[in-house]
Amino acid sequence: MTSILDLPIAVFALALVTQWIAALTGDYLRRRARPVRKEEREDIDAVQTGVLTLLALLIGFSFAMAVTRYDLRKTYEEAEANAIGTEYVRADLLPANDTTSVRELLRTYLNQRILFYQTRDQRQIDAIEADTARLQAALWSAVLPAAKTQPTPVVALAVAGMNDVLNSQARTRGAWWNRIPVAAWTLMVLIAIACNVMLGYNERRRRAVLLLVLPVIISISFLLIADIDSPRGGLIRVVPENLLSLAQSVSTP
Repeated sequence: MTSILDLPIAVFALALVTQWIAALTGDYLRRRARPVRKEEREDIDAVQTGVLTLLALLIGFSFAMAVTRYDLRKTYEEAEANAIGTEYVRADLLPANDTTSVRELLRTYLNQRILFYQTRDQRQIDAIEADTARLQAALWSAVLPAAKTQPTPVVALAVAGMNDVLNSQARTRGAWWNRIPVAAWTLMVLIAIACNVMLGYNERRRRAVLLLVLPVIISISFLLIADIDSPRGGLIRVVPENLLSLAQSVSTP
């Protein structure tokens, strides 16, 4: 199911509107309350600086988390291509009939893995997942007879390579599920709202446009974090370059 965190533009718009309303609320409270004394303003400035610093740290940590997860998805895409390519070569270690069937299944499986990276529609993704599971069962069944009839170290290499193919897909799926926790997003949003309420309350000039500067900056940060953290929803996505290159090298005339 697609959540708002998979729609970076929606994250930006919602964050911008929410923070601007918070800033206007702070400005309204300031105008309704008595004037802030000089010594009180110094305390408010100190608290506001501390809260803004905390928010900057949280945004920085969240950005680092998103980049780490993005790099992990790229690493597993490369590992998956290497596993499939290695097993394609090791298929020569199997009997001739098994070699042909295994390589044909691997080419079909490779195309499914490329579609997994390129597809955004959730219904198509579900169909791809189902086809991937079916092909994995067929691949394992293709090497199983040779492993039973010829349990030699040479055949064991082909079986181990097939195991690596299946495990690499599981690691890739886990990396795509590994996202920034919702609790971290909630904390950032709450602190951002608090910062904008304090900004509006502490603003000395009655100009609404000045209250829009901080919400825009923070919303752009949220947009970038959400874009990098979302495997499918953002503009910054993992391109299966290694899988595409492998598909070209193993394609039949």
